[in-house]
Amino acid sequence: MGKFLNVVKEDAVAVVTIVNPPLNVLSKAVFQELDDVFMELEQDQKTVAVILTGEGQKAFVAGADIKEFPQMMGNPDMKDYVMDVHMILNRIDFFPKPTIAALNGLTFGGGCELALVCDMRIAEDHAQIGLPEVTLGLFPGGGGTQRLPRLVGEAKAKEMMFTGEPISAETALKIGLVNHVVPSGEGLKESKKLAAKMTRHSLQALSRIKRSVDEGLEKPLTEGIELEASLFQEVFQTEDIKEGVQAFLEKRKPAFSHR
Repeated sequence: MGKFLNVVKEDAVAVVTIVNPPLNVLSKAVFQELDDVFMELEQDQKTVAVILTGEGQKAFVAGADIKEFPQMMGNPDMKDYVMDVHMILNRIDFFPKPTIAALNGLTFGGGCELALVCDMRIAEDHAQIGLPEVTLGLFPGGGGTQRLPRLVGEAKAKEMMFTGEPISAETALKIGLVNHVVPSGEGLKESKKLAAKMTRHSLQALSRIKRSVDEGLEKPLTEGIELEASLFQEVFQTEDIKEGVQAFLEKRKPAFSHR
């Protein structure tokens, strides 16, 4: 546990809660702790899935820490800082285990971009999701212009970014931005239920599913198939495939190693 993050491990699930009241904004310090925690969880063999959420019911993350913006104005070296932020977001995006963002309130700006690097999103019905940067005279700089169109399509993504207006959880569900909408206060509970459906399976298989999908989407279909075939060959060399097949033949539940 750091100053801004609370990490609780339950069975094979790690729940990472951002604690930066009142609205859990993303400062440099919060980003650094996120980087440290995800590096640690990647090496933790007992953790198979990670849930990311914010403390309280007001906000998942209401955006970046605006108080840090003045020091960037006119700074000719600010791209280096921005790329450091991208490195951390990419670490979460490419994290080799399933990730779920539990959106328990305002999910704005950098908070939306943080949610986008997770594999799945569950929104409580009072959540609002948006990229309001244009109202400050800037635009999304944490991957929003790249990840949102890939997820919901170019036109809807541009509408959200051009207007700066948030959308409701139900609208987010309709456009494919979130996987599920649940009643207020139920986001973490439902995220744990979803995670439990994954953690009973082999991490060797889960990590290769994630890599095959994520990398394959950036390739032509034939190259994506080639990648899938290579990863399929790899998984057949693991102990988990032996355990899974043996358990099926013996009509019992498999006991995967999660290594």
